[in-house]
Amino acid sequence: HLFELFGAEFIFYLIIRNSLPNDYANRLPKAGETLHGDKFSTGFGGKGANQCVAAARLGAKTAIITKLGEDLWGANYLEQLQSENVNVDFVQKCQGQTTGIAQICVADSGENHIVIVVGANNLLSSEDVKQAKKLFETAKILVCQFETPLNATLAALQAFKGISILNTAPARKNTPSEYIKAATILCLNETEAALTTGMDKVTTLSQAKEAMEHLLEMGANNVIITLGALGAVYVRSDEPEMFIHVSAFAVDKVVDTTGAGDAFIGALAYNLAQYPDLPWHQLIGAANQVAAYSVMHPGTQTSFPKANEIQKVAVYAWSEI
Repeated sequence: HLFELFGAEFIFYLIIRNSLPNDYANRLPKAGETLHGDKFSTGFGGKGANQCVAAARLGAKTAIITKLGEDLWGANYLEQLQSENVNVDFVQKCQGQTTGIAQICVADSGENHIVIVVGANNLLSSEDVKQAKKLFETAKILVCQFETPLNATLAALQAFKGISILNTAPARKNTPSEYIKAATILCLNETEAALTTGMDKVTTLSQAKEAMEHLLEMGANNVIITLGALGAVYVRSDEPEMFIHVSAFAVDKVVDTTGAGDAFIGALAYNLAQYPDLPWHQLIGAANQVAAYSVMHPGTQTSFPKANEIQKVAVYAWSEI
């Protein structure tokens, strides 16, 4: 199965890890406050690349369309993508540009703060979509995010004929309706759902249902909202009156929540292509399991499971809201 995902960035973890800077401390700092961290690490990330690697580790045949800087980070990232068996035919290095960078601070609780400098990703354009025409003709799933220029994202969504997933992250106020309508599936977390719909917050199942109702009114075709420890909820356009809650997979101890949403989306993309006849609550439940595995392990891409590290067959709890 071939997937296309957009947006690769090198991630920095303040605390030590392998290619992103990451900082670990017992809590996150307040404004103007300086804290001592416990460790520092670097690793690989960026929403598109994370989602691509998450799918690839499960066994998907993946490709990414992105741009890297002509720097050490870009060279290292290209090698990393290749080592994860990701097709990099449409990854370009850009002279005079830096590779996208994210700095992440992680607390003992697993909570995190992230600051992103997108760098070369800002140069991704609709022309890059045209150049990847052969990928669009053979791929089953397209995954896009908001970390790259919106014109390229919209061009990709409009050009693709298969199932498309739009992860509205980083969230934007007043998201243009054409983006919401263009994707087969709109996938958001609690914060993104609140910002997109104009709600004060989306933290409960009833609030999530209200957010999904708003998103359908805004033109969304199918909506999935991830709710962390509560699992995920969804509504499909063919059953707009049925709002389904899929319980979270059990987590023994939260180590690091960074990248959990990307693990979910990569797994969802893989499941949609691999098991097209299964009901969505099973596909989403399996994606919840991958996200749960991720939060119990440190790092971003380093925390994503391979196929042999998770249950291949399971029954996931669900109910109508």
